[in-house]
Amino acid sequence: MGARAGQAELALWWDEGQRLIRLSLPIVLTNLGQISIQTTEVVLLGWLSPEALAASVLGINVIFPLTLFGIGVVLATAPMMAHDLGRKSYAVREPRRTTLQGFWVAVLITLPAWLLLWQIGPILTVLRQEPALIELAKDYVHAAMWGLLPTLWFTVQRNFVAAVERPRPGMVVMFLGVGFNVVVSYGLIFGAFGLPALGVLGAGIAASLTNWLLFVMLQLYLMTERRFRRYRLLGEVWRIEWPRVREIIRLGLPIGVTLIMEVGLFAASGFMMGWLGTAALAAHQIALQCAGVTFMVPLGLCQGATVRVGLAAGRGDQSGARRAGVAALGLGVLFMGSTATCMLLWPGQIVGLFLDRQNPANSEAIGLAMSFLLVAAWFQIFDGSQVIGGGALRGLKDTRWPMLLAIMAYWLFGITAALGLGFGLGLGGLGIWLGLATALAVAAVSMVARFLLLVRRQAWQVRG
Repeated sequence: MGARAGQAELALWWDEGQRLIRLSLPIVLTNLGQISIQTTEVVLLGWLSPEALAASVLGINVIFPLTLFGIGVVLATAPMMAHDLGRKSYAVREPRRTTLQGFWVAVLITLPAWLLLWQIGPILTVLRQEPALIELAKDYVHAAMWGLLPTLWFTVQRNFVAAVERPRPGMVVMFLGVGFNVVVSYGLIFGAFGLPALGVLGAGIAASLTNWLLFVMLQLYLMTERRFRRYRLLGEVWRIEWPRVREIIRLGLPIGVTLIMEVGLFAASGFMMGWLGTAALAAHQIALQCAGVTFMVPLGLCQGATVRVGLAAGRGDQSGARRAGVAALGLGVLFMGSTATCMLLWPGQIVGLFLDRQNPANSEAIGLAMSFLLVAAWFQIFDGSQVIGGGALRGLKDTRWPMLLAIMAYWLFGITAALGLGFGLGLGGLGIWLGLATALAVAAVSMVARFLLLVRRQAWQVRG
């Protein structure tokens, strides 16, 4: 009897793992495509000049936290739809209403963000960045900022296709967008294919055009493909349902704050690197870009965990919610362990993808980037665990406590350690990266512990 029960339990775990992989793999590939758009810009601007690369870092460090905050808020649509679908109540109407109100929330977020980004010059001046880099960063941000609204709309679309467990259209559209971005970015930066050579400005224009293309292509697909057409995702698009808008903001605001706490820490580390010079800033962006690429896999598992945990919670299945979260954590640890090994074994080859190792002018930046990659290798498992733990908690609609834990981890422990080690003890850029590692370790332990505590207590009724 015990053996049969054990086999049945193992079968449930195996089934959950398969479902999670099928759901998460297209999401992971979509995330990798999304980060490759920014990676393309970083690589191409690195080919242009170290100054162009450093200026784009400053611009990204302002625009990216705002983008992530907006994404975090509209991410609340994913667990809302998953809970409704788990209960199988209003299986067509409720996801449509949540999607439409997610679009309106994106508009409410974008308008003030545009006003702030237009003032990028004075912001960077207050942060004591180099005047020449500020002018280049302004060009980038003033072009790239117009892609914020379609980015948030595309996120809502992706939440919908994930909640109904059909995420492949987002992946296909993203692959098309990546190809478009490579061609247009190269053309506008260097003046190829009959396009003007605009340098940093061209990279920003290409980013905006790509984000609009992604949204339009996916929306057209959802409106015309048979399996999605029945949802009528633009039906009554003009109608704002304020109670549902408030529900998205109530759940999503803590998610947005959680994301911006983490990304804000990394942005702050970029400004700290700016105090150390151009070489340190360029090296920081290279190592950060590598860590960002590997992060896309646990981020996809995080989004898959939100849906799978949310579906189980919606139907009142405590064991199913626990299995979904733990399975995602296990897969994330396995993957991030492998990427950590690659960073430890081949740091020079990885950095060589961004900077010419034969050019003596790059020697300082290359040496710093390799040392930062070694620290990134150390925190890979922590980085994966903290984001997946947060995603599993979102599946339980628990968002307030993760926000508080993020504030503690990133700004009480992380920023203190980065400043203390980097400048107090004189370790420079290496000390800043050790501070980042400290923050991620604290976040990972606290997020995973919170999820395990909630599912053990059957306490997913806790609301953010």
